[in-house]
Amino acid sequence: MIALVLMSSGCEDGKQQKSDSGAIKATTHIKTDAEGHTVEQTNIIERLQRDNQIGEVKHLYVISSYSGDVLEYSTVKGKVTSGGKRLSPKTVNGNGMDSPGNSNYVYIGSTQYTTDEVLDDGGAYGESGNYLFWFDAQDNYHQYYPSGGTYLHISERPLRIRKSNLTFTLE
Repeated sequence: MIALVLMSSGCEDGKQQKSDSGAIKATTHIKTDAEGHTVEQTNIIERLQRDNQIGEVKHLYVISSYSGDVLEYSTVKGKVTSGGKRLSPKTVNGNGMDSPGNSNYVYIGSTQYTTDEVLDDGGAYGESGNYLFWFDAQDNYHQYYPSGGTYLHISERPLRIRKSNLTFTLE
């Protein structure tokens, strides 16, 4: 009987919970598709699928944020990759047989180790680095070091860029 009273004391005739300040607990219902993915997850899945299509060619533009001029154009075979990405982790934790609780296994040579690092969605270790690299449709290697005053635009189709000129007059 006491347990029933204690359990029901948090609810007041089906009303929402309130904090001491009077704020009502907010709830939200996020809809998912048939596979259980949200719109955000679907966008990420689609980007990863497109970024990892073998033979895909994209178009990269380095654009001046001051003038809007295209400073460089290049095709991109595959995808642009950050210079900080790696195929192996930076740290390993001894022989993998000694750490059965850690399931992040990596082989260096023929020896199995464990690591606390996790592969990202693209299958690489590491963070974004200070440069980007890519291979163009002719298999030429490119590196780009972002700096102030430029930005990158990468698209699946060539862009038709029209330069806009703004004129200011002082009165």
